[in-house]
Amino acid sequence: MDRATRKELKSDKFALEVQHGVQYVTGHQQMLIRYGGIAAAVIVVIFGLVFYFRHQSAVRQQALQNAMRVESAGIGPAQGDFALTYPTQADKDKAVDKAWLDLAAKYPGTNEGAIAEYFLGSHAADKGNLQEAEKRFKLAADTGSAPYASLAKLSLAQVYAAENRVNDAKALLQSLIDHPTITVSKEAATIAMAHVIASSDPQGARKLLEPLRGSERSQVSTAALTAISSLSK
Repeated sequence: MDRATRKELKSDKFALEVQHGVQYVTGHQQMLIRYGGIAAAVIVVIFGLVFYFRHQSAVRQQALQNAMRVESAGIGPAQGDFALTYPTQADKDKAVDKAWLDLAAKYPGTNEGAIAEYFLGSHAADKGNLQEAEKRFKLAADTGSAPYASLAKLSLAQVYAAENRVNDAKALLQSLIDHPTITVSKEAATIAMAHVIASSDPQGARKLLEPLRGSERSQVSTAALTAISSLSK
C-alpha cells in the first residue's frame, strides 16, 4: 500500500468517526441535545491528532493530555491507583469544565487552546446552551489549525442547523466540502450537508448521497446508505 493511499484511509477513518459522532439534526434544539455526547465521540480523534502532530510544545501537550484525562474519567469508586474517577457526574462535570476553561485561558491562539474551546462548545451543546456552543466553536474554528478548525466548523454547522439557520450551516459545510482535511473529508462533509437539507430538500439530499453509496471505501458507502435510508422514513 503506497503512502498516499495510507494517508487517504487514515483521513477517512478520522472523518467518518467524527461524522458518526456529530450527526446532523435540523430545526429542533431537543434533537441536538438527543444527539449529544459530541465531545465523547470526538475524543478518540483528538487523541489521534495529538500523537499525529508531535512537533507541538511538550508542555502544552502535557496540559492537553491532563485535561483529556479528566474528560475521560469514570464515575463511581476508584478502579485503581491510576484510573481517575469522580464520585458523581456533577463532580466530574465541574472538574471537566474547569480543566478546559483553564487550558483555553492559558493557551489562547494555540491548537491546544482551540481543542479546549471545542470541548467547551461540545459540552454547552449537550446541555442545550446553543449560544455558548456557537461562541466556543467559533473560537476553535478561528484559532485552530485546519484539522481542529474543520471539526469546530462541522459542529458549528450542527448548531446552526438546530437553530433553523440552514443557510449558515450550508455555507460552513460547503467550505468543508471545498477544503477537506484529515478530520473532515469531502465525503463526510457532503453527507453532513445532506442531513442538513434533508427536511427542506430531500431530493437534493439524495442527489448528494447517491454518488457515495457505491464508494470503494466501505465506511463512506455505509454512511451514505444509512443517510439515504433515513430519507425514506
